[in-house]
Amino acid sequence: MPLVTKSLHGKTGILTFSNPAQRNCLSQEMVEALVGGFDDFEEDRVYAVILRAEPGVKVWSAGHNIKELPDGRRDPLNYYDSLEVLLRRVQDFPYPVIAMVEGTVWGGACDLCISCDMIVCAESSTFAITPAKLGLPYNASGVVHFLNVLGPKIAKEMFFTAKPISAQQAHNVSMVNHVIPAPELESFTLALADSITVNAPLAIRAIKHQFRLLLKGSPLAAETFEEIQGLRRRVYDSEDYHEGVLSFKEKRPPNFTGK
Repeated sequence: MPLVTKSLHGKTGILTFSNPAQRNCLSQEMVEALVGGFDDFEEDRVYAVILRAEPGVKVWSAGHNIKELPDGRRDPLNYYDSLEVLLRRVQDFPYPVIAMVEGTVWGGACDLCISCDMIVCAESSTFAITPAKLGLPYNASGVVHFLNVLGPKIAKEMFFTAKPISAQQAHNVSMVNHVIPAPELESFTLALADSITVNAPLAIRAIKHQFRLLLKGSPLAAETFEEIQGLRRRVYDSEDYHEGVLSFKEKRPPNFTGK
């Protein structure tokens, strides 16, 4: 059975996670299927994309497949990591991408959601960014995504505590566009996509690209990027990072020592 299924609703493409047994984790195989879906939709001149899980799931996506992370001494979230490739593909897709969320969203899947242009979620949805639970040094581009969407105070709380926030909390801080009762989630999101696809596609494409460029903001000094990379390397070379990944694989609480 495919990990991702594709369908069309008028000029809207729909990509559906179809691996609930693995909590729709963003494995390399899953990511390749999603990227391929976006490639197909761009070629087919689809003017909006909905990213969703199957109806009724408890976990929209558990995020990165922890079993695929390196044990240490190598950057776990480098520029060519499969999840990073997917996030850029979503951001660079010429037309709006809507995350339609039902269930819980963890880790890198939370980054995937905010990389979409809009988020519509069910009332029971929750969002958590969890690298601190694994001793994982999140990368600069991911942190910037959260800063742009949430601002520093809420982003810091989510990263530092690794606790989930509710759909209503996410709406209050403008992380999500709409919170909808689960039975109405699909119809509402399809209607939202329809309201996009009836507009002039060239104008929508140009406007999305402008948002992408303008949100990049002012360039940082080269030394700043070098400092960030140095900080991250100290983490992924640490005993704590190795312990975080190992404890997840062994299904036990981590014993972090700060070393």
